[in-house]
Amino acid sequence: MDSNFIDYVKLYCQSGNGGSGSVHFRREKHVPKGGPDGGDGGRGGHIILRGNKQMWTLIHLKYRKHIKAQHGGPGEGGNRFGVNADDIILEVPVGTVAKDDETGEVLLEIMEDGEEQILLPGGVGGLGNSHFKSPTNQAPRYAQPGTSGVEKTIILELKILADVGLVGFPNAGKSTLLSVISAAKPEIADYAFTTLVPNLGVVSYRDDRSFVVADIPGIIEGAAEGRGLGIRFLRHIERNSMLLFLVPADAGDIKKEYAILINELKKYNPELLDKERLLAISKCDMLDDELMEEMKQELPDVPYVFISSVTSLGIQPLKDQIWQMLN
Repeated sequence: MDSNFIDYVKLYCQSGNGGSGSVHFRREKHVPKGGPDGGDGGRGGHIILRGNKQMWTLIHLKYRKHIKAQHGGPGEGGNRFGVNADDIILEVPVGTVAKDDETGEVLLEIMEDGEEQILLPGGVGGLGNSHFKSPTNQAPRYAQPGTSGVEKTIILELKILADVGLVGFPNAGKSTLLSVISAAKPEIADYAFTTLVPNLGVVSYRDDRSFVVADIPGIIEGAAEGRGLGIRFLRHIERNSMLLFLVPADAGDIKKEYAILINELKKYNPELLDKERLLAISKCDMLDDELMEEMKQELPDVPYVFISSVTSLGIQPLKDQIWQMLN
């Protein structure tokens, strides 16, 4: 298994505290009773997420368990402000979701390259005593402390952004299809569960256009309950614009296999069924026209294409159909 694809990390994060304001009075040779001139404290460091489209995985954060920003500096006399602490910027792949580990609440999502969002804000610096001077209190001997930063255990999850999600049982030929229609080079073997991490392929279409296909590891019955590798991979389908179901021609009952796949998606998240669907019957190099005609009577009520990754049968019509549905 290619363990470089990390799509889930847990981080303990702490933003910086604000610096405290200063209690100070102006003391100069010719000013015997100078007023208050304590400066404000500096802001604590934020923890910020920034989208980076060159990244595909969260592996660079896997071993950074604690992320702590610095505290803001204290204010000083002469109305000098404390130093603002540096922010910590964590670069993440586009499609990263940050959640609060305790409540499960989604805090933010990074959807664009270069997009920056504050994950945990730093504390605000306290006001120095110069702010508290009044006609009745000419010499305030107090200033504000800075506010505390925020401490949280954060979960970062990556949801792949692809146009088309490939859905099928293990060994349906998804990786082979991806290797034929795109430049992706997934590991391929003829046993179940070859694909243990989502593979992405950019498919070139006519006139320099392209779309992205994600081969999501095989769903088995019970995936929605967490059997097999289910849940982890169903997450990646949520972002796809359309779903391409792949069922091999030698399946015992194509309609039944399709129904099981639909049922798994529905149990996990019924909204997945709102997406456009296309059924590709793979491994059709073994069929003649007569057999295909017979099979058409048995297919579910969904647009379909007969294909073979070996002989390229139906591959161009498949791309055409996908392009039409995406646009």
